[in-house]
Amino acid sequence: MNASDWVITKRMLGGLLIGLGALTFVGSLLLDALRGNFGDFGVAQVLGLGGSLGICLIGVSLLPLGDRPA
Repeated sequence: MNASDWVITKRMLGGLLIGLGALTFVGSLLLDALRGNFGDFGVAQVLGLGGSLGICLIGVSLLPLGDRPA
């Protein structure tokens, strides 16, 4: 493998998934607060928050797998 070959590792993929899940979770809560009805969650919003937490958990599970290619 050359030095110019770039491969995404499982650790990088895990970090990316954690970041995207956290961004989605915080963005959903922030959007709800900006609308002025914070705390009044609908079914779709609860499913979205749960899904974003699930994505974060998948990312956390990838972190210990190290620098092997994804």
